[in-house]
Amino acid sequence: MLVVQKYGGTSVGSIERIKEVAKRAAETHDAGHQVAVVVSAMSGETNRLLGLAKQVTDRPDERESDVLVSTGEQVTVALLAMTLKAMGYPSFSMLGHQIEIETDSAFGRARIQRINAERLLSGLRQGNIVVVAGFQGVDARDNITTLGRGGSDTTAVAIAAALKADACEIYTDVDGVYSADPRICPHARKLSRISYDEMLELASLGAKVLQIRSVEFAKRYQVPVHVRSSFSREEGTWLVHEEPSMEEVTVSGVTSDLDQAKITILHVPDRPGLAAKVFGPIAEANIVVDMIIQNASADGSTDLTFTVPKGDATKALASVKALIPELGAQGVTHDVDVAKVSIVGLGMRSHAGVAARMFQLLAHEGINILMISTSEIKISVVIDAKYTELAVRVLHDAFVTPPK
Repeated sequence: MLVVQKYGGTSVGSIERIKEVAKRAAETHDAGHQVAVVVSAMSGETNRLLGLAKQVTDRPDERESDVLVSTGEQVTVALLAMTLKAMGYPSFSMLGHQIEIETDSAFGRARIQRINAERLLSGLRQGNIVVVAGFQGVDARDNITTLGRGGSDTTAVAIAAALKADACEIYTDVDGVYSADPRICPHARKLSRISYDEMLELASLGAKVLQIRSVEFAKRYQVPVHVRSSFSREEGTWLVHEEPSMEEVTVSGVTSDLDQAKITILHVPDRPGLAAKVFGPIAEANIVVDMIIQNASADGSTDLTFTVPKGDATKALASVKALIPELGAQGVTHDVDVAKVSIVGLGMRSHAGVAARMFQLLAHEGINILMISTSEIKISVVIDAKYTELAVRVLHDAFVTPPK
């Protein structure tokens, strides 16, 4: 078998932890498998480096920021390869540009376009444990790029796809994917298997276990992904093709996202091209818009409400305010004290009345719904942030926790 293992920042957060990672990679190698190991920077290192940049300037150059923060992974791959060699295992490290992980030029959030894995594959065939720097790549002009927060997950799954690996093991500080955040729901249960589509929804809706682009890669290239803990030997959660038995479960998970801001353009004339005028500049600023609601009134005006990541709220608000005179709107409001709570499950396709029950449960707790968004396998609502944990517990108890 060819196995790709990925270890996050907490898994390589100290020399002792790096030694444990080396032991686990060596055990896999000893079992007769080819092993490529993708690692993140040591826990806290990326934030430390970004802090240094902030001491130089309030607005660090994006290209140079990528050059700076990519050094975190360079340290980790070198230390892990050194450790493996000291244990007697042939090993060498590779950075993003050495593998040729080609990306676009969106510094800080680059997207992988192509991987030339020949040198990596050659190293594996020669019996090496190859240690790969996650999170980084190189653009067409040989600039160092980074893939954004959680980018090492994407690196690992993309490498697994390029190598046609038999499995991609994502080692983290949790032991799998849970039906809800165990810190909020005492009865949250670990899922042994979850479909790519369900994990895509959970990742996009606030679940922090996997970065959404890594799940997209896994689904597109059919990479079997095993999410498990680097602190135990227990089986974790497998991301797999949709299976018939998954349809039997109405809701697989409940998730929440506090990284939301709601912006409303008030009383704007409702005419063709309104949405394009509003969301065109926002897209050009690389701001991802999530939920959108447009309410038309009898007098030909409308309120247009949408949500963006909280960190982009100021930039999005500035973009909208600049358009107010052109749009003929009465003004704009925003609210950062909101949260998105969602339920996800393949079984929702064949079970009627799920949305109605969800809304009744929230209403019974006095939780007002500000926005609603649905897909075939998920229902999301925006509510006041102060009710987030209550909403998650109520929905999980109703839909996921088995009756006593």
